[in-house]
Amino acid sequence: MRRTIAASAGTGTEADRSGAVDTLRTEFPFELPRGYVDESGAVHRVGVMRLATARDELVPLRDDRVRENSAYLSVVLISRVIVRLGTIEDVHPGVVEDLFASDLAFLQDFYRRINAEGHTRAAVTCPSCQENFAVDLSGGGRLGES
Repeated sequence: MRRTIAASAGTGTEADRSGAVDTLRTEFPFELPRGYVDESGAVHRVGVMRLATARDELVPLRDDRVRENSAYLSVVLISRVIVRLGTIEDVHPGVVEDLFASDLAFLQDFYRRINAEGHTRAAVTCPSCQENFAVDLSGGGRLGES
């Protein structure tokens, strides 16, 4: 299930008048390396994350848990943008706290990739063979920082 938003490019060109429509993909499926184990012992690995909004990045900064421990920012932020994890549709910070560390690291990286799409890739040319390719420039950076 992917959610997309259709919008006109709005440039006033011939293409706009012909009815051409751009789409924006807002939800992205993922599969956790290990999976979340719920209270009944069921493992949930497949989920959906949506693009973050400015509100998603700002609201956690008012959270007392984040104020006391800045590392908790990623837990709150990830819980806000996961739409579904297996059969769980209410992914709250408690669920994210109980993820294995490798799964949290995966989700932090996934978050960075989908929210910085188009901004962390650069076209480069190999100085030896002159082949063109893209490289991902997203270094480390903390989750929630631009």
